[in-house]
Amino acid sequence: MKRKILTILRNAEGSVSGQELCGKLGVTRAAVWKVIESLRADGYEIEAVPRVGYKLAASPDVLTEAEVGSRRYDRYKDAPLFCYSVTDSTNTRALAKAEEKAPEGSLFAADVQEGGKGRRGRSWSSPAGESLSMSFILRPEISPQTASMITLIAAMAGRNAVERLTGTKPMIKWPNDIILNGKKICGILTEMKLEEGEIAHIVVGMGFNVSQPSFEGELADKAASLLMETGVRHSRAQLACDVMAEFFPLYEQFLQDGDLSGLVKAYNDHLVGIGSEVVIIRPDGMQTAVSHGISSTGALLVEAGGEQQEIIAGEVSVRGVNGYV
Repeated sequence: MKRKILTILRNAEGSVSGQELCGKLGVTRAAVWKVIESLRADGYEIEAVPRVGYKLAASPDVLTEAEVGSRRYDRYKDAPLFCYSVTDSTNTRALAKAEEKAPEGSLFAADVQEGGKGRRGRSWSSPAGESLSMSFILRPEISPQTASMITLIAAMAGRNAVERLTGTKPMIKWPNDIILNGKKICGILTEMKLEEGEIAHIVVGMGFNVSQPSFEGELADKAASLLMETGVRHSRAQLACDVMAEFFPLYEQFLQDGDLSGLVKAYNDHLVGIGSEVVIIRPDGMQTAVSHGISSTGALLVEAGGEQQEIIAGEVSVRGVNGYV
């Protein structure tokens, strides 16, 4: 009921009368009033004007089923939604639900992750009230060899969502870090389950730094939050919903093309270091090369010593000549 009332109030151009709420929800005025009071207790500012109705004036920055669900507007807005105050990892929760046949578009969000995962086994910090940890389920009918491209699509969607929410111009550090003003604001981890050589499901996990006031230690020079870079606290629930809305049109283009051919330009337009020297870090050493953007398969095209090379994500790391980017 909270989600339904918030959705109606959020989408209204003005006030919504109690009678209209009763009619849409099929409940009594007393039931509506009880939910309104419960929402106020949760931190929502809901104005009530006699003979006019209710108006949502402000919302708390929370990741609840009611808050996230009332903001979701992508093609899968009615898919299952799971929100946690504390969990081990939204990817872990999503993978478990995927095994239970949760459908494509199912969304998982957490205020705190105690076992967040990054690439190559690294941990991912997600302090309470300051970060967005989210995962969602996909069930594409594609070959496992092309699944890695979905991570790049997620980076594009996350970048676009941050721009939509904040008005800033984030960039992408190949293959899937989202960068704002030279510092990382989002990491992405995609995990896949195969059955008899075919994809059963894919889980895309994304972690955003939203409202952290600062970072210390080795992260101080590499990480930032939206608050740090804009001076504004942004809704984590809205960011999650914007990511979903940005992701699926890109995903559909990928499924139609079978690769990233239709998305290469859009990706390269926001790629850090394109046309400049980058450092390629391999297990056996480092190499300096000039980045020429990605190919239709998501490989990074570089030129070193007069030779063209394709760099495959997962095999190497790439950074700027003078630091992280």
